[in-house]
Amino acid sequence: MYLFFYKFLGEIFMNKIYKRFLRMVALLLGLALLIFILAYFSPIDPVQAYLVQDINITPEQVANLKEHWGLNKPMYQQFFHWLFSILQGDFGISRLYHAPVLRIVKEAFLNSFILMMISWIFSGILGFILGSLAAFYHESKIDKIIRWYSYTLVSVPANVMGLILLIIFGVWFKIFPVGLSTPVGILSQNVTFLQKLHHFILPCLTLTFLGIAYATMHTRRLMITVLNSDYVLFAKARGDNLWQIFRKHVFKNSVIPVTIVQFAGFGELFGGSALAESVFAYHGLGSVMIQAGLKGDLPLLLGTALISSLFVFCGNMTADILSELLDPRIAKEEALNE
Repeated sequence: MYLFFYKFLGEIFMNKIYKRFLRMVALLLGLALLIFILAYFSPIDPVQAYLVQDINITPEQVANLKEHWGLNKPMYQQFFHWLFSILQGDFGISRLYHAPVLRIVKEAFLNSFILMMISWIFSGILGFILGSLAAFYHESKIDKIIRWYSYTLVSVPANVMGLILLIIFGVWFKIFPVGLSTPVGILSQNVTFLQKLHHFILPCLTLTFLGIAYATMHTRRLMITVLNSDYVLFAKARGDNLWQIFRKHVFKNSVIPVTIVQFAGFGELFGGSALAESVFAYHGLGSVMIQAGLKGDLPLLLGTALISSLFVFCGNMTADILSELLDPRIAKEEALNE
């Protein structure tokens, strides 16, 4: 596999990937240290957040819990103990779920990944179609309506959009459930595909609506540039109709840049997913991370933060690699800058 990529990408390009990989490792270490410091000095007491509010517990029991979790040690000892455990594949035990962090993160990430990828694909396709219409009918009523729709949705946070859809389809019309990723009172192994899909639709619609707006604006801007190019103007002068111009010139010169922008938007996609999951109480990586932060569950918070950062970094790196492979001018500019 390594030899295949080495022959396909070349030595120079593989060196760039190595540099990006080292940059990613440094980024993850810095992020973990920052989260550790913020959690250490946070006013949230992990023991009190872990315990039920009205439970009676003696100071000795509190001290025993802190000793069991290693909270009585200095911060640097806690951090390096966690770091060495991570290198051995041990992410620790979640204080909130009483289960291995890796198992919780794996399940939550799978839910989030499916949610984000489906909304990412639909928003990319629909955004490309709307952006194409807006570009071809530039400054017409169609363009103005599409722009108004895009600018309106871009200014709406994901949690607000989720609440609007929840009120309309969950409370008023009662078409979809108001929350959770599975029905209440049913074991996870007994949940059918249709039941999961029923709970999945509203969070997916929330992310899709917001993603369409970004994809539409990027597509419109890129296509207007392509439509004003010399070869398109020549095709118009030659008598080609709109479909011929789109098929021969516009599509192939705009679909790749739009796809690259979609990959680069993984960070925004994950941020919107976290807000949508919190609104619908959907068991995904974002909602688990929020709960871990509120409850002071440091092992789970660090595990979710690392996995989500890795996901975003992979999206950005994919966008960089695609842009350099498909547009050699970018690679030449980077080589000159180095």
